[in-house]
Amino acid sequence: MNTETSHSAFSISRKANVGKVFAGPDAANRRGGTAVRLWLFAVAGLVFAMVFIGGATRLTESGLSITQWKPVTGVIPPLGAADWQAEFDRYKQIPQFSKLNPDMTLSGFKTIFWWEWAHRLLARIVGAAFVLPALWFWLSGRFKGELGRAILVATGLLALEPIVGWWMVNSGLSQRTEVAQDRLALHLIIAAGVFGALVYAAVGLSRRTGEGAPRAFVWAAGLFAALVYCQLGLGALVAGLRAGLIYNEWPLMGGAVVPAEAFPAPWPSSLLNDPATAQFDHRLVAYAVAAFAIVQALAALRSAPPGLARRAALLAAVATLQAALGIATLVMAVPLGLALAHQGVALVLLGLAVAYWRRTQMERA
Repeated sequence: MNTETSHSAFSISRKANVGKVFAGPDAANRRGGTAVRLWLFAVAGLVFAMVFIGGATRLTESGLSITQWKPVTGVIPPLGAADWQAEFDRYKQIPQFSKLNPDMTLSGFKTIFWWEWAHRLLARIVGAAFVLPALWFWLSGRFKGELGRAILVATGLLALEPIVGWWMVNSGLSQRTEVAQDRLALHLIIAAGVFGALVYAAVGLSRRTGEGAPRAFVWAAGLFAALVYCQLGLGALVAGLRAGLIYNEWPLMGGAVVPAEAFPAPWPSSLLNDPATAQFDHRLVAYAVAAFAIVQALAALRSAPPGLARRAALLAAVATLQAALGIATLVMAVPLGLALAHQGVALVLLGLAVAYWRRTQMERA
């Protein structure tokens, strides 16, 4: 009796110990996955802040206040009166000062300088917050499969972003009084691409619910995310061309659905260079985004699992809010606060759309 009891106790103890041995690596992997996920969301938050400050920089006409690109030493702002004067003197040499701001004082220059400096500082912080942990996680073997591919996309776009940023700024230093709108749009969609890739990767590390998402919803989610992404680029063209300052009425434009000034010859270039065309395109795709989101939500509420249906309904609500903000921003002739809210919610919508797409993929898989 004692021998059997002793043997039974030994067997239970051995099974418990074996269980601990095999649970150890799984628990470590879960902790490692959680660390990577939190890091991805944190960097995505920094990218969001960088894009938001970038929008304020554009709306306050501050983007050309720093006329030199100093990736390392540029982190230090002017520290004394002589440094400030030298920075102001460099700004005086570009067309924006002579044509738009000839009466600007040093105090006024400091205001626009700080916006651009903050934007560049945040870009450096994003780079450091991404690169250093990424190297550690990569050396630890954390980046594999779908996660590794998403991180690779984010890395490539993040490396390209400062180069395109300076290329954009350089377009406004010699002949123009503002940066080229096509370069501004490219600058924004690269940043939005980084943001989307980070959200995609982070959501991919979350636990699956076990719900089965119909295949059609996976395709629809991907198309919706792509449509929102394109709309961000069109919004950047509107901002770069100052197209929000014309046709400040809704739902018509100059009393017509399609304004007479839209799509001038040559037609292909007018898509990038004509303000009336840019605003019309932005309006049209905004309607498509809102309608897509609402139809997708109705379909999900009728035939999709509860979790997917809730996410689709949230997307529809945010898309509707974004459309309302866009209309209000236009009708009120682009006040700074509303314009920033419109841009911020646009990025939130992109993040939710990407998260919805990735989550639906996972549930289908």
